[in-house]
Amino acid sequence: MSTADPREPDHDPSPAGGPPVRGHALRSSLTVELSELAALPGSPVPADFAAQPDLRRILDGERTSTWTIGGLGLVGFGRAANVVVTGEGRFTAARAWWDGLLGQLEIADPLARSATGPVAFGAFTFARASSASSGLVLPELVVGHDHDGAWVTLVSERNRLEPADVADAWRRLVPRVFPAGHVDELPAGSAPRQAEDEAAARSWCSAVSDGVELIREGHLQKLVLARAVSVHGRDRPLDIPRALRALARDYDTCWTYCVNVDPDRGPSAGRLFGATPERLVRVLDGTLHARVLAGTLDRAAAPGDQDGTLWARRKLLEDPKQRAEHEFAIASLLQSVAAYTREVRSSADPFVLELPNVWHLASDVAAELTPGADGTVPSALELVEAVHPTAAVCGTPTHAAAEAITQLEGMDRGLYAGPVGWLDSRHNGDFGIALRGGVQRTPALAQVYAGCGVVGASVPEEELAETRAKLRPVLGALGVAADGSAGGS
Repeated sequence: MSTADPREPDHDPSPAGGPPVRGHALRSSLTVELSELAALPGSPVPADFAAQPDLRRILDGERTSTWTIGGLGLVGFGRAANVVVTGEGRFTAARAWWDGLLGQLEIADPLARSATGPVAFGAFTFARASSASSGLVLPELVVGHDHDGAWVTLVSERNRLEPADVADAWRRLVPRVFPAGHVDELPAGSAPRQAEDEAAARSWCSAVSDGVELIREGHLQKLVLARAVSVHGRDRPLDIPRALRALARDYDTCWTYCVNVDPDRGPSAGRLFGATPERLVRVLDGTLHARVLAGTLDRAAAPGDQDGTLWARRKLLEDPKQRAEHEFAIASLLQSVAAYTREVRSSADPFVLELPNVWHLASDVAAELTPGADGTVPSALELVEAVHPTAAVCGTPTHAAAEAITQLEGMDRGLYAGPVGWLDSRHNGDFGIALRGGVQRTPALAQVYAGCGVVGASVPEEELAETRAKLRPVLGALGVAADGSAGGS
């Protein structure tokens, strides 16, 4: 069962017969090159940003949607429309809503490439039975930057838009352009605190032991178990935009993400944020791309008398446990996309991905998508539905692993480990897995999550240590040190 929530009283019905368009009656969108916008008389775009448009410099504001890597990607401001969906058919309902909304827009996009024109940001729950909201948000203004240039797109209720309208929206919606690499220092004594329940950690280790037993008894081949830690603000709200700038600066080979699929509840209720190293699905002009990660080593565990990278390569590539975990994840992805693809290209051997906190065993996969009878290829969101959940965040076999997660974890993952990313009007899109992040619950409370793959050789205490290594990026970005005391990013 799936539902779409039309909480706006002035919504328009979808022309495609899908969920109602939530928001005002949108009529048009206009995309202009950033350089053109900056050249207007009295332009609000700083000249230095127009010359070097690093998107990390505009990660600010309470109503910001984000998908960036190394200064490239998309940053959205405000909300033109959104839809909230739940249940097993949440992906299908979201696709129908997006198609219906696009059908009512007059799109002026002279650039006509991936991610130009209207773009929706989305996040979807890990489990179909989750009580959390999934959905899509169409920002009013989106700033994009790829290897071919930078652009700005405005979506409006007006029939015809001019570049001056885009400039006016920038003035109204983009609160600040930061200096490159800038992250504000937290005021003394105001850093958030981490509240890790030691009893809960022991209980989680017991769940890992139970998972190992299920594997040894032959019920599963692999299981992924996760846990949550609370972060509390002291005398002020959590500064999520600051955390995003810190993550985007320090983890620039990861995809920094932020989206609130149900903004009517307020910017602090259900806002998903983080920096994931794992791309679930990217669709670009008929080609599928993915990055699969499975196998992790904490950089802090490297021997001081050895080259850390060489040590990590040896440990990850030669360890049967790490290789087996990785092979399960690759097989899961390839099986999921087989019906949609023809030629598949994968890394001949996995490589070691280096991050500031951990090393991962990684493989990049690309495949040519098979066009349907109408000549179009599957959309990014259709493929997201096909591949989620992967063995990297669930286990093998998928159904049995999902049931074990429900029994052993003792929590609703919500949006954690679900798909997060964006899609455009041409079936292109880029979705990662919502890892290395958290969900803001109130202005001063967030829950951050981490998990790890469990196989027959897993040791609970070692898996707990791995989750602590994976928690470090978002805890540090929020200003919490690894030991729970105040610390910088």
